[in-house]
Order: sequence, then C-alpha cells, then structure tokens
Amino acid sequence: MSLASIVGAGMIPFGKHVNRSISDMAAEAVRLALADAGIPAAKLGIAFFANAFGARLFGDLTMGQNALWDAGINRIPVVNVENACTSGSTAFVLACNAVASGQVDFALAVGSEKLCVPELGLINSGATELETQLGLVAPASFALRAMRYLQESGTTPAELAAVAVKNRAHAALNPHAIFRGPALTVEEVLASAPVVDPLTKLQCCPNADGAAAVIVCSPTAARAFNRAVTVRSALLCTGSYENPQDLTHWETDYRACRDAYKRAGIGADDVDVVECHDAFTIAEVLHYEALGLCAAGEGGRYAAAGHSALGGRVPVNPSGGLLSRGHPAAATGVAQLVELIMQLRNEAGARQVEGARIAVAQCMGGDKAGDTKSCTVAVLGG
Repeated sequence: MSLASIVGAGMIPFGKHVNRSISDMAAEAVRLALADAGIPAAKLGIAFFANAFGARLFGDLTMGQNALWDAGINRIPVVNVENACTSGSTAFVLACNAVASGQVDFALAVGSEKLCVPELGLINSGATELETQLGLVAPASFALRAMRYLQESGTTPAELAAVAVKNRAHAALNPHAIFRGPALTVEEVLASAPVVDPLTKLQCCPNADGAAAVIVCSPTAARAFNRAVTVRSALLCTGSYENPQDLTHWETDYRACRDAYKRAGIGADDVDVVECHDAFTIAEVLHYEALGLCAAGEGGRYAAAGHSALGGRVPVNPSGGLLSRGHPAAATGVAQLVELIMQLRNEAGARQVEGARIAVAQCMGGDKAGDTKSCTVAVLGG
C-alpha cells in the first residue's frame, strides 16, 4: 500500500547560523530537495511551510511565502504550519494528504527554525497554560517523567544516560549534526551540569538553527523516479488530559504508532530503523516502548544493552537525534525524514543501517500533564 512517495530531500547542517534568516535557510533546503529530485520548481502544486517560533521571536508572518519566493517559487498555494515540535512532520502529513487526494501531483514540505537567539529564553507551552503557570517548562516536565520512570521501572540513571552516549556516537558520523566531537561516556553524561534532577545538560537537546525539505508525489508520478521512497502511512494524532496520573507513557504516542503500523500493514518486528523525538533521554526511552521495540519499563535497559545503536536490533536515531544532531523545532520532523530517506536509499555512508527496508519517523510536540499535544508517525519503505 502506498499513500505517496518521496522523490526529493534536502537539508542544511544544523548549528548556529548567526547571519542567516529563517527564509534564507529554508530556500537553500528547498533548492537542495529540488536538485535531489531532479525536477524544476514549476512541478510543485502546493507547499506546506513549518515554523514554530518565528512569529514570537521576530514578528514574522506568512514566512512560507517569503521563503519560497527566495527559492524562486510563487503562484502556488502556500500553507504556513505551526504545531510545536511536530510542525515539520505535520507539514509532511499535509503534503502526503494533498497528493493522495489527487489535489496535486507534487507537494513540498519544508521546516525552518532559528533558535540560537538571545530572545528565546525557556520554551514553554504559553503563559496562559496551567503547566507553564506551575513551572512545568520542558526540562521540568520531562524530568518529572524521568523520575517516575526510574522509580517504577527500576531503570538506573546510567541506563538513561546511555541514550546520550549512543546518539553522540551516531552524530559523529553525520556531517549535518551540530555535535560531532569526541565520544561521550556515561560518567561524563551523569557528571555534566544538572538541569532538573535526574536530567543533566548532556541529556537535554541543544537549540539549533536549520532547515530541511522533502518533495512528495503521487504513486503514479513516482513511477518516473528510480530513487523514490514509498510512504506507507503518515498520520497526526492529538492528545488529551485523560489519565494525567500516568507519567511513564504518552497515550497519544502509543495510539499514533499503533495506527501508523496498521495503516502501513506492518508490525513492530518489521521495523529496521527509527528516527524519534529524543528531546531528552527519557523521551527516547519512552518512545522505544510506544514503538513496540521493547516492553514497557524495559526502554532504559534496551538502550544500555546496545539494542538501539548502530549494529543493534533496531538502530534508533542514526542521525544523532535531537540530542546531538540538534533541535531547530520546526525543521526536526523533516530532518528525520531526510535521514530515513538516505537510509532506505543506502546513501547514509558510515552510519548506514545494513539492509534497511522499513523505516519509521516519530515526532511529538507539546508535552502535557499525562499526554502530549500532538504526535506524528510515518512509515516509509518496503
């Protein structure tokens, strides 16, 4: 079954791009995706542009139109998308739906973000929301989950830290990652500056600037491309305040993974490689369990045993993930897709997952009491 196909992918290295704008970075990513697909911009029938913080930080509006004009694209519908950390992956879901419905043959999804700015401060859900008023900004919220998880599962802080060690090792092989320095040890991760107990600095993702883009087309149009990657399912789920006392899983995460697998006609045992939302080490551990890679309560031990590393059972975040590739929020979900496209094309070089055939991209946005505001899951390949 094919919802759509991806025929072009491009991204710029994540990092501090002091002299570049959101539009400028996006335009470069779009040009790279068009070149990768080998098609002119005139082929595009619609574009979905993702950005989460530009309006708040810079007062910019209709940024998608500005970015696409910088790339020489105009006179097509442009939809601006904001959905927290799932902004980019939401743009991708919308692009897939546009081609699957027959609306257009080719659609563009692009995410661009500039977060290395002094005006940013702590990322929160908004001053009017209960979590923010209670002080549950992102690090505190995830730390609360980590503390409960360690207590209930018997996982050790060292096992949690193994996620950061693994992702830094993967990032060293990725020229697009912000952190490509020397390998980390568990001891170094645990000894790094405390943020919110039990999370230390090296267990929290860095802000970054960056952009990524993919070109999606209909299954019929994909026949003309010999490097097309099949999209078997792509969906967006929204959470609720139900069951707020359970801090060791996101119901939305489990539901999104289950439904994406069902639509794609696969099970967890079919998955070869994953990119997931590891904004904090605890997040990646909980996502293992939602994805069905291991049983509930076993995620920390799964990481510590090397099962999610390159060469393990199912490598997770071979790009380095948010923890080491960097997290320019709206670009993150699209960057995950770019990585998985390279994996499925056997173009990932030193971080290639041997025999990768089925890939899953998972992203979440807006951690809430007991759930998450949004979660996207896409199944690619096969």
